[in-house]
Parts: sequence; C-alpha cells; structure tokens
Amino acid sequence: MKCLHIRVHPTHPQKRLVQQAAEILGRDGVLVCPTDASYSLICRVGSKTAEDRIRAIRHVERSHYFTLMFHDLALAAQYAKISNSAFRLLRMLTPGPYTFILAATRETPRRLQDPKRRMVGLRIPDHPFLQALLEELGEPLLGSTLINDELGMPYAEPEDMGAAVGHAVDALVDAGAIGIEMTTVLDLSTDEPQLLREGKGDVSQVADLG
Repeated sequence: MKCLHIRVHPTHPQKRLVQQAAEILGRDGVLVCPTDASYSLICRVGSKTAEDRIRAIRHVERSHYFTLMFHDLALAAQYAKISNSAFRLLRMLTPGPYTFILAATRETPRRLQDPKRRMVGLRIPDHPFLQALLEELGEPLLGSTLINDELGMPYAEPEDMGAAVGHAVDALVDAGAIGIEMTTVLDLSTDEPQLLREGKGDVSQVADLG
C-alpha cells in the first residue's frame, strides 16, 4: 500500500485537501491526522474494516475502545448521555484538547463502548484541519492516538510517523510538528467530574476535581 502524503496549512487548511481526505475516509480509509493534542489514527465510525486496521496498527485488543470525535456538541448528544452539569462543562472546555468519558446512548454501537461500563469517550478537537474534516463529513470519526511503541508516547514528527506506519495507512495528513502531549481525560459519568489523566487541557477552571 502506498501512503499518500497530504501537506496542509497548519491554520488555514486548503478545502480541496480536506475534501480529498474525506473521500479517502469514505472508501474505508485510515488516516494519520493532526489534532489539538498530538497526531491520531482516524477512520469513519461506520467502517468496521478501517477500525480493525487501526487496532492492528496500535496492537490493541477488542477491549480497547476508541475516542469518538465530533464537530460540535449537538451530534455528540446522540452518542452520549450528557447531564445538565456535564453539558455546562463541555460548553466551557470545547473545542479543546480534552477527552470526556460519558455513558453511551442506545444509538451507540456496542463495539464503540467500553465493554464493562458501557461508556464512550468523546472529543471535540480544536484543530483547523480536523474541524474542517468533521464538518465536511457531517458525521463523527473514530480516533486513537498514534503511539510510538518503543517510547510509549506519541510521535513528534510527521516524517517519523510515515516511516513507522506509512505502509499500513492510506494517507498521512501533515500539518507540521504539534507536540506529544496527550489530551486531559475527564470522567463526567457521575455527578462529580473526575480527573483520570492530566494532559494538554487546562483543568484549573474545573472545581472539585480533587
């Protein structure tokens, strides 16, 4: 498989390149894509074939669940049960480098949920290219951070990603170096938000995290 290298402007992504990426995803493709917190492997939610390819690249089992990425909160509410307090917090922190854990709705396929707790992780990323791609598609995407297995952390440079996984993905969307800090993870499935992982997203505004 030949990996297409798509170089996009980091702040003003070219529309034709956004459309090109959307077309690849529509053919059950897998992309390496920039986010507001390192690079991720992404595919369409409905593509089981692409999802399995990402699992193979990441060397993760069926029990590992991916993050759902959305353009805005309106679509996210179809996949996650969002209480009034959680909604206020989501409004405050999104778009941004956060992953939120919430109870899944009945509309969410079981394969996208944590198998034990029936939870789902969701993101509304603040990256120009990914926001444009999500808007172009009009549907959520599945995402999984592209990890350097030897170092146990995300890749820093697009060139290294291409060398490592270029044989296994359809395209690498290159917006330049982003950094290797991962998202902050907040569990909003109970009345009190819980900080599960401190990352790039600032949590100083969130009260009672302990």
